[in-house]
Amino acid sequence: MSNLVAVILAAGKGTRMKSALPKVLHRVGGKPMVQHVLDAAKFAGAAKNIVVIGFGAQAVADTLAGQAEFVVQAEQLGTGHAVMQARAELADSGGTVMVLCGDTPLLTGELLRTLYTEHVSAQAAATVLTAIMPDPKGYGRVIRDTAGKVVKIVEHKDAGPSELLVNEVNTGIYCFKVKQLLAALDCLTCNNAQGEYYLTDVIAILNSKGQTVWAVNAADYRETLGINSRLQLAEAEGIIRRRKLEALMENGVTIMDPSSTFIDDTVEIGPDTVIYPFTWIEGTSKIGANSTIGPNTRIENTIIGDHATIHFTYVHDAIIGDHVTVGPYVHLRPKTELKDGVKIGNFVEVKNTVVGENSKIPHLSYIGDTDMGAGVNIGSGTITVNYDGKHKHRTIIEDEAFIGCNTNLVAPVTVGRGSYVAAGSTITKNVPPGSLGVARARQNNIEGWAEKQRR
Repeated sequence: MSNLVAVILAAGKGTRMKSALPKVLHRVGGKPMVQHVLDAAKFAGAAKNIVVIGFGAQAVADTLAGQAEFVVQAEQLGTGHAVMQARAELADSGGTVMVLCGDTPLLTGELLRTLYTEHVSAQAAATVLTAIMPDPKGYGRVIRDTAGKVVKIVEHKDAGPSELLVNEVNTGIYCFKVKQLLAALDCLTCNNAQGEYYLTDVIAILNSKGQTVWAVNAADYRETLGINSRLQLAEAEGIIRRRKLEALMENGVTIMDPSSTFIDDTVEIGPDTVIYPFTWIEGTSKIGANSTIGPNTRIENTIIGDHATIHFTYVHDAIIGDHVTVGPYVHLRPKTELKDGVKIGNFVEVKNTVVGENSKIPHLSYIGDTDMGAGVNIGSGTITVNYDGKHKHRTIIEDEAFIGCNTNLVAPVTVGRGSYVAAGSTITKNVPPGSLGVARARQNNIEGWAEKQRR
């Protein structure tokens, strides 16, 4: 088992976000930004994850429940103070602690793994993750000696003319040997204008004790960017979504227009599937191979099989089998399951329903709370009347049944195997297998009525 422990700093409010939601819970690419950081730490090999929470502590803990341990920073007194809150959890560890920021969702597991590997290889007391910034203004500069070791980290406001020319900056992400970190924390003070304990001071303390401080430079500075505003959140969203689209395309998915396609980081799509423009695929959705999705389609938390066609559709929390056709203008609501070969046509809504193999609901119908067998044909304008004002009731339509147009099936009711229901019927009683159900008023024609009305 790895001896790497990750401490994720997630206690801040994020005042520039102007939100009641803790900053680290704002979503990027379909996940809270702190979840991206936690996932990257796990990929890097962290066997234990500790999240420092403060503002909105319960909401953060609920979001990450079961994935990490939590310690509370009741007062936000700096990054050093935040790490101090994890002392007890780190005390028994003799390995490495990686300190991460919960508002850096662009971090990749590969980058953190490189940081950890190089830290161990250098046998350093501390290793700083750095980045070459095109515009380093406002960032602490990393000053190295000729051997590449970090001499100090100097804040922008304190940097001299030669130091301001350095564009290698501190990202606020570190690896430490646990024992050396804990000893250095004992030496931290808050003797500064802000009255806070800074983790950067640990670097100076370790240097003063002759400990090796190393640095690893991120190949792409964008991976280290923190999110402090809605503008930066939108920029990160674009980067993460583009990464996802590129990964899918590299694995055989055709995305016709990446600029108008939005796919969450958590989504899985099989090869030779084609995604048309203006399509959103979100949450835990999984799509098989050789399917066609879109245009103008939104899919949430839905499983879709192979060779399916879904267009001009909103579907959420559903299961769709192989060789299924859905759309246009369809709403598939939660707990809908379409078996293989099903066809759902235009202007249809399906909810909490199982539709059997090769059944068809071609157009203009509402099917809710229904168990439908195989080979069923639903005529245009069919409604399952499932709600009595207090309770929902189920409709059962058995294999090979034929439901005529403009039919109301008043639940609870069963239409038997191979039965027919005449168009325009309101069915309130069970229709036995092999029968014809007719429930409509007798037609009367009054000859000459129209002429009399005109006179």
